[in-house]
Amino acid sequence: MSNSCALITGGSRGIGLGIAHSLAKAGFNLVINGVRPEADVRETLEELRLHGVKVVYARGSISSREDHESIIGVATEAFGSINVLVNNAGVAPKQRLDLLETTPESYRHVMDTNLEGPFFLTQAIARHMAEKKAADPGFEASIVFVTSISSTVTSINRGEYCVSKAGLSMVSSLFAVRMAEYEIPVYEIRPGVIATDMTAKVQSKYDQLFEGGMALQRRWGTPEDVGKAVSAVVTGSFPYSTGQVILVDGGMNIPRL
Repeated sequence: MSNSCALITGGSRGIGLGIAHSLAKAGFNLVINGVRPEADVRETLEELRLHGVKVVYARGSISSREDHESIIGVATEAFGSINVLVNNAGVAPKQRLDLLETTPESYRHVMDTNLEGPFFLTQAIARHMAEKKAADPGFEASIVFVTSISSTVTSINRGEYCVSKAGLSMVSSLFAVRMAEYEIPVYEIRPGVIATDMTAKVQSKYDQLFEGGMALQRRWGTPEDVGKAVSAVVTGSFPYSTGQVILVDGGMNIPRL
């Protein structure tokens, strides 16, 4: 994988950083996307470089079509092509409001980053991948969507988040169908409750739920858990599974009586 490049949106912290470490260990050069100034993530970038790979930072918001161009430009300038796209960046509602109180502003804020942004970024990069594949049949590429159990599990105090993730699950299926002719697999990784800064605000709530058996594996998931799943699919461990959903939720979604 020494010549392969992986672009990870929201890759400088949380789940994205766990994915970045896993892909760096697998030998992928990295393009880390985030919204913070590069100076604020310099230490993180240096940690990733300790794996012996090249790492560049592409600052930009996934919600901005203009930023998509600059993000892709950074990747292609540094590495010539993008072999792996990991759509990981996402936001939670600024306020957890009851479904009857959800505001249009909050809905738009979440949907812009969690659904519309990844759709059009993937569209642009999928075109790039298709062109590369047409020119070089040996070109290897894959696309990953990091969604959430909220694709199917309802939370009425953050309905807009659930809608965005459910939509992103469909986007994953759509691109799996569209990219099949190019032999470019597309996967959906669906994490459960993962210990990140996003979930830190509700830690005590989920601590109690885990103790009560919410998941079969009675612990928080980690960014490393998700990173290992992403690494498995992009390194070819699931070569005949395009379009499939891989749950990383500790068995939380198994129906029980």
